[in-house]
Amino acid sequence: MSNQNNTKPNTPVPLQGVAADNLRFIRATMESATAFTGVSGKGYVLAGLTAGGAAWIASLQATTDAWLLVWMMEALLAAVVMLMLTSEKARVQGKSLWSGSGRKLMFAFLPTMTVGAVVTLAFHLQGYTQLLPGLWLILYGAAVMTAGAHSIKPIRVMGALFTVLGTVQLLGFTPMNLCLGLGFGALHVIFGILIWRHHGG
Repeated sequence: MSNQNNTKPNTPVPLQGVAADNLRFIRATMESATAFTGVSGKGYVLAGLTAGGAAWIASLQATTDAWLLVWMMEALLAAVVMLMLTSEKARVQGKSLWSGSGRKLMFAFLPTMTVGAVVTLAFHLQGYTQLLPGLWLILYGAAVMTAGAHSIKPIRVMGALFTVLGTVQLLGFTPMNLCLGLGFGALHVIFGILIWRHHGG
């Protein structure tokens, strides 16, 4: 009686499939580790120009409700412009805003902005609307610095300057609309041009 091994040999794994899986893993790892460069400089410039106009229009309003409405409309307009142009720039680069690094940037940015929305509503209802400009600048700066950890260096520098400007405004050294115009207007235009020239679009 022969001592025969009945175990079937292992089925060989196709090398092509293994290589494809490895390539996908490497690509995903590199994508998640790479800074997101799709932030649109053009978007920042346009957002800055609209914010400059909003600062002027807001200064003409007779009531805090009307003043707040102007800035809420500006925030919505700027968000739409930035989202559209950043998505387009990322697409041209062959990436996506919802890629690994882009997704990290968005998730780092949104929580602080959500806090800002809650604070805005609460402070306005409680009659502390005059404190909102400084808080907006500081919270936006903090969100931009946090999100900038997944993006290019100018983003982080811009965020830091927003926090400084917000601190100055909260301490009462500058008028509300002037400070908002300098922050959301001038800083966005300046850094938008820098990003546009040195990082494309």
